[in-house]
Amino acid sequence: MLSRLSRPRALALCALPVLAVFGTAAFAPLPFTLAEPGLTADVLGKDHGKPVITIEGAPTRTTEGALRMTTIVATGPTAAVRVGDVIDSWFRTDRAVMPRDSVYPTGGSEKEIERHNLQDMKESQDVAVDAALKYLGKDPGSLDITLNLADVGGPSAGLFFSLGIVDKLVGDGSGGDLTGGRTIAGTGTIGADGKVGAVGGVSLKTQAARRDGATVFLVPKAECTQAQAELPRGLRLIPVTTLSGAVSSLRALERGDKVPSC
Repeated sequence: MLSRLSRPRALALCALPVLAVFGTAAFAPLPFTLAEPGLTADVLGKDHGKPVITIEGAPTRTTEGALRMTTIVATGPTAAVRVGDVIDSWFRTDRAVMPRDSVYPTGGSEKEIERHNLQDMKESQDVAVDAALKYLGKDPGSLDITLNLADVGGPSAGLFFSLGIVDKLVGDGSGGDLTGGRTIAGTGTIGADGKVGAVGGVSLKTQAARRDGATVFLVPKAECTQAQAELPRGLRLIPVTTLSGAVSSLRALERGDKVPSC
């Protein structure tokens, strides 16, 4: 014998499976990574007591100002990110929700990813040296350049390593510093041909830069829109596509000439 349920009771019973699904989803890990502004490091300075850039085989300059490479801090590849974390992050300007695959495209364990990121950093350092020397028209065989920056992985500091080498060797070309005494920050990969590549996470990196005193931020031109999204007050964006263009923009900034903008 079948009995008919009242409408309110029927709706309540139908809602139970739906609520169960949402309840489960709230506690189930999602394929996302949470990222925040990370550390910045002055490539013209020291890291753990050692110069970040050491050059032998040519006289180097005593520099003023700072060239700060920037980073983000992200949850690990196995970290459990849940619905509540994602919702909370959407309402914060100092945190971003990113697809896990975009942050850890190689996959693997945390140790494997760390090794991969450190290898990327080493390769980017080698390319940064080549790009700087090519820009300066110097023979790579006549100089011994060592780059030292611990606890940072990935290739996104390439541009700033190259700029640091240029500043230490020739400055702005007129006896002054590329920085003009300012704190310049930024990000971008570098190719041996001097081309600057996009890196991701720039809206968080601008926040790290301003937090650490930067007033100018060099950003890969392709990422101007993202950099403008959460741009801190007092931070000026300068888009770059090449090492040569970045140097020219910094020189123009010091002279008070027109400088590209996003």
